[in-house]
Amino acid sequence: MSVLSTREAAMRAVIEHARRDDRVVLVSPDSVLAARALPFLKEFPDRLIEVGIAEQDAVDVAAGLATTGMRPVVVTYAGFLTMRACEMIRTFVAYPGLDVKFIGLNGGMLGGEREGVTHQFYEDVGILRAMPGVAILTPADAHQAYKAADAMMRRPGPAYLRLGSGREPEVFDEAAPFEFARIRRVEAFGNDVAVFASGFIMDRAIAAVRALKAEGILAALWDVSTIKPLDAEGVRGALKGAKCAVTVEDHNIIGALGSAICEAACEMCPRRVERVGLRDQYPRSGPAGALLDAYGISVRDIVEAAKKAMG
Repeated sequence: MSVLSTREAAMRAVIEHARRDDRVVLVSPDSVLAARALPFLKEFPDRLIEVGIAEQDAVDVAAGLATTGMRPVVVTYAGFLTMRACEMIRTFVAYPGLDVKFIGLNGGMLGGEREGVTHQFYEDVGILRAMPGVAILTPADAHQAYKAADAMMRRPGPAYLRLGSGREPEVFDEAAPFEFARIRRVEAFGNDVAVFASGFIMDRAIAAVRALKAEGILAALWDVSTIKPLDAEGVRGALKGAKCAVTVEDHNIIGALGSAICEAACEMCPRRVERVGLRDQYPRSGPAGALLDAYGISVRDIVEAAKKAMG
């Protein structure tokens, strides 16, 4: 399976919007290299604002720009945005509903193998999901990251795009569709279990539903690429057609995809839901694949979760 950079893909979409709209500016808290934003700097040197290692200031600057009609994009590591600058996002962007976009890097264990626990983040989606009005996009690979960034730039209001390390497995064909706030069925073997997956572990979810089929358990796999606003009707339909459900995410199981699907099931279509993800703990550093296996997000873990849900 080939590996492509979600960072380069998302920045390509931002640059294309900047070419069409001179209100698009990039705000960097010392993140130009990490964000693969050198092409933006080269093409638009007067529209990249470098604030240094000061994430809170970056969000404040972006908020100020948005009040003047500019369309700022702030990009840096996911945790530095959602934790260090959490209050600024909440009070100065989300509360007034300003048109500021955030791109968070190194989301999940898949995102931080080079820099360890301080630079890999498993709480970011849960933090922002609690903020009214902030859209959250979690694409599955580089092709989808490009389309997610494009969709984010086309809609008004605050939005957060979660990216990884820049070495994510290519899962879908480049022509695969992306639709904001809509889930998409990836595999459809049957209705024994609905598997909802989000982010750059989609290759493992695909392998798991195929392994389940080989064992006589027929699953349907859904790509949840927009965590908020959640496609409630799509999720309801997927749950209604299944006996039980499994969620798969490279994030703490509290607060993000697993919580969102459980809430939807509780409100609209009660089903037993098993959550596969980081189980409220801090992992060690290490190679991404080994970390996912060690902390319960292996293909076998997904298969066993489906069996448990059915039981």
